[in-house]
Amino acid sequence: MSLITTISTWLIPCIILLVLVTATWKRLATYEIFVEGGKEGVKMAVSLLPFLLGMMVSIAILRGSGALDAAIDFISPALSAVGIPSEIVPLAIVRPISGTAALSMMTELISTYGPDSFIGRLASTMQGSTDTTLYIITVYFGAVGIRRMGDALKVGLVADFIGIIASIVVVSIVFL
Repeated sequence: MSLITTISTWLIPCIILLVLVTATWKRLATYEIFVEGGKEGVKMAVSLLPFLLGMMVSIAILRGSGALDAAIDFISPALSAVGIPSEIVPLAIVRPISGTAALSMMTELISTYGPDSFIGRLASTMQGSTDTTLYIITVYFGAVGIRRMGDALKVGLVADFIGIIASIVVVSIVFL
């Protein structure tokens, strides 16, 4: 077994043991603190449900209405002119909204075009180079009560756009 494998296998159990030993040494009620944290986690999960439901409904409306397909058809000629496959656009649009929807789109692209195709490699790289900005802002900011999120939204979307462009450039340079 390699050193890295050994470290990765034992790191988390050792951290948990360290926390338990430290809490016991400081004479803290370890189990009660754990249970209290579990209660807070359940409360947080329940408070996140309306935000998650709103995001899921929004994504379903976007895909079901045909608006996504219309947007792709509209920008497809410009993308073709610069060598960007239009098949990747739904992933680029949905990725900032929902990681799960983007993962299913990426899986569909890879099963259709193959993992070693330009589209498969681009989808994989794009998935790893961007984040679920709108999901994060909606769910986490909403859960903690932050109402003014304009700057975070702008920075997040700019970072996603840069990630998309960087994915296209890097995959084009490395794999074409």
